Amino acid sequence: MHVKSLANCAFRFKPVKTLLLSVLAGGLLISCQKQSNQNGGARLFLSADTVSFDTVFAATATVTQQVKVINNNDFSVAISSVSLAGGSASPFIINIDGSPGPELTNIGIAANDSLIIFVTVYIRAGSGTVPFQLNDSIRISYNGKEQFVQLTAWGQNAHFLKNLVIQHDTVWPNDLPYVIYGSLTVDSNATLTIQPGTHIYMHADAPVYVDGSLKVLGDSLGNQRVYFTGDRLDLPYANYPGSWPGIFFRQNSRDNVLNYAVLQNGNQTLVSEGLSTDLNPKLSLNQCIINNSLAEGILAVQSSIHAVNCLVSNCGQNIVIGLGGVYQFEYCTVASYSTNLLFHQQPVLTVSNSGSNGSQIVTNDLNAGFINCIFWGGDGVPDEAAIEKQGTNLFNVLFDHTILKQQNYPANIDSSFFWLNTDPLFIATGTPDNTYNFQLQPGSPALDRAANPGINIDLNGDPRPVTLSDLGCYERQ
Repeated sequence: MHVKSLANCAFRFKPVKTLLLSVLAGGLLISCQKQSNQNGGARLFLSADTVSFDTVFAATATVTQQVKVINNNDFSVAISSVSLAGGSASPFIINIDGSPGPELTNIGIAANDSLIIFVTVYIRAGSGTVPFQLNDSIRISYNGKEQFVQLTAWGQNAHFLKNLVIQHDTVWPNDLPYVIYGSLTVDSNATLTIQPGTHIYMHADAPVYVDGSLKVLGDSLGNQRVYFTGDRLDLPYANYPGSWPGIFFRQNSRDNVLNYAVLQNGNQTLVSEGLSTDLNPKLSLNQCIINNSLAEGILAVQSSIHAVNCLVSNCGQNIVIGLGGVYQFEYCTVASYSTNLLFHQQPVLTVSNSGSNGSQIVTNDLNAGFINCIFWGGDGVPDEAAIEKQGTNLFNVLFDHTILKQQNYPANIDSSFFWLNTDPLFIATGTPDNTYNFQLQPGSPALDRAANPGINIDLNGDPRPVTLSDLGCYERQ
């Protein structure tokens, strides 16, 4: 009887239940249709539609870049797949929010949230000598839509050298770039000759030690200069000062010549230790550019340097000469301005005949001549030359036909046709767009002021007149 009553009750209420379910189903259908329409109309936003990598050396991985996939909607969005079009064969490698690619499916992005796609490049070594372009794309599929992130990189094969000691005379052709790890040493009985157009990239741990001789045979054409810089070519690291240790010409090194060399982003970019062992300068610099050194652009310790038509610019300290020695700088521009990475706080030229051996001050003879040069800097340093003399050793420092920013007349010098605090009017000194161009403007006081000592070209290889040439490394054409 009880069971029958329940049965009757169930039967009696069946139409009501059916009606209720129908109403609920209808409501759910309307709700689902509304949600579906929202998702169907949803659009995801990308933080970038292209990821580009500068030159990538084969057999090395790049730094990681990233793209955000952003859901600005007030409801979650389901992504059916994020995939690398080239799949596992692609030189590009992706990782989606911690999950390795080349593909990930069924991903949900909560309302007002995002996921991150990380991208790197690894290029297999090949035999080609010409830089080559690599392309791929990331496909993001959801709700019947597809969005793409384009991937591009330039690849370059290279000679990779680690802790190399050159023990015999060696010539480096410019067939491929050279990437140095650990260190590079030129033995005392060897000469390393570097041909025009060669590019050398040093890792952060890779100083160059020269106990023998280094000959850099660059030429005036832009693609024939020889370049030294760090091996991080991706921004912002490509512009960081101190990216590699520098080149160290040690005590027994001799007859080093750098022609048309461009040395960027070193720590102590050129260090010359000890006097010449023969009648030639220990280090000859012809038409060279030394730029953006974290510490010294040129550091000389009781050494011998002859520099012609050189630009030393925007370094922590451009030129530092200590413990005496023999130096001649002709037609050189030595200038520093504060950049977004380095503040100009030290004189562009420091000259001293003394130094410390750890327990006492040591002095030596000093002969230094600066002829047809410009020494200038931005605000913050009133005197761009610091000349210090100690002891009774021979001390000759000459500024001849030279512009020098100096509020206080420098002591301990000889001078001939010597201009103080006369702005040379460089074309660009960083304002407003962080561009630097140390060529001379029309009307510069450095025009036609030089005493021509027989130098008939400038830093660009352009001609200088026999008379009335310009001060500094650039002759206005």
